[in-house]
Amino acid sequence: MARVFVGIGSNSEPERHLRLAVQALRQRFGALRCSTIYASAPVGFEGPDFLNLVVGFDAADPPRALVATLKALEQELSQTRTPRGLDLDLLLYDDLVLDEDGLRLPRADIERYAFVLRPLAELAPEQRHPVTRQRFADMWAAFPAHGQPLRPVEVQLW
Repeated sequence: MARVFVGIGSNSEPERHLRLAVQALRQRFGALRCSTIYASAPVGFEGPDFLNLVVGFDAADPPRALVATLKALEQELSQTRTPRGLDLDLLLYDDLVLDEDGLRLPRADIERYAFVLRPLAELAPEQRHPVTRQRFADMWAAFPAHGQPLRPVEVQLW
């Protein structure tokens, strides 16, 4: 079994999509650890705010199969992809470092976006980034978060 972390985000009926995603992941993989849910403005385009969180769970599936499962869940749970129904992104798969055939682990978004790093640091503060070897808590402490403000929100996930 591998310890995996998945980023979940939506800005189209986001509460509904996050709830459906968490329920589907829980049904498929069992116990989940869920971060706080954060609202943030879209990065790189105009639109409604996103709601994002990170979940951690154990999975027996190899990375490519897990990504395929996540993409299938996106399609199944999203009624629309405009602007974004639902995104499920594999962030970490144990300490695996992989960059081949369109799959990159750890996902580069960890170092780029507050809405990924902050909830990941919340769930796994002592865990180290597989490439930089920095603890996620330290990465978050050094992150220039003022440029990407986050707002915690309450959403009932189950």
